Amino acid sequence: MLTKKSNSVTLNNKRLKDKIFPYAMVAPSVIIFTLFAVYPFLMGIYISFFRWDGLSAMQYVGTQNYSNVFIDSDYWTALKHTFFYAFFVTVGKNVLGFILAKLMMDLVFAKGFFRTITYMPVTFSYVVCGMLWAWIFNPTFGLLNNFLSLVGADSLIMGWLSDPKVAIYSVMWVDIWRWAGFHMVLYLAGLQAIPKDYYEAAEIDGAGPVSKFFKITIPQLNSVIVLNILMAVTGALVSNYDIVNVMTGGGPFGSTEVALTYIYRNAFEFYNLGKASAMSVILFGLTLIFGAIQIFSMTRDENYDS
Repeated sequence: MLTKKSNSVTLNNKRLKDKIFPYAMVAPSVIIFTLFAVYPFLMGIYISFFRWDGLSAMQYVGTQNYSNVFIDSDYWTALKHTFFYAFFVTVGKNVLGFILAKLMMDLVFAKGFFRTITYMPVTFSYVVCGMLWAWIFNPTFGLLNNFLSLVGADSLIMGWLSDPKVAIYSVMWVDIWRWAGFHMVLYLAGLQAIPKDYYEAAEIDGAGPVSKFFKITIPQLNSVIVLNILMAVTGALVSNYDIVNVMTGGGPFGSTEVALTYIYRNAFEFYNLGKASAMSVILFGLTLIFGAIQIFSMTRDENYDS
């Protein structure tokens, strides 16, 4: 009896440990995520209902901060720049990433070397990338203008970061350059997973390169495309502060002012944390809605077929 009871207790303890073990493994990550993501986010929503300069006592103002944001034309201009930035950066990252993935698929030598140098910019911080390209774009001693002068293309020389018509495109290029290698890796994995039998069968049926691309490659990469576009869009919407601030600071004449740089200025230059928090909540809501619509629209056909 004692042996059976002891075995039963041991078995129950083992079952309890097996149940607790997965939760214990994820607990540190959940705690860190809660402390540094969930809690600040909830506090941001809370602060958005107060007038607060970060030092004095908080004063409850209800939805006044949101009302002030909706009549702030500078914020909506910055938001327009943000979505303009996000659109072109998303297209650029995915097009360049896909082209690089196709090139890497066709390489017959030094694949590892070329994949490494293509992916390397991803490992750089935005600050490093911004400072590097700010030096390259420098109108006086920058490599780009000096190279254009060397090859006789003087008509293309310009102030890449000082011209209001060009500055935002220069910043977007740096963002695309940094992340293209990351998207290349995802597309490369998707391309390698497509069975070669599909292409061989299509060739037998007389399909050309264009037909194979749109009827085999794109459908087979649908989930990878959705993931790449979603990551590119959300990244461009909520992670563009560093690169813009380092390279242009929102100028010239506000031409590169995006929502995050404007939110930062309201919080830490104008000391209006309540209004800045309201802007952040609105930006988060728009990003969430845009992402949900994007996922639904891009997976609708796939869900319908299944």
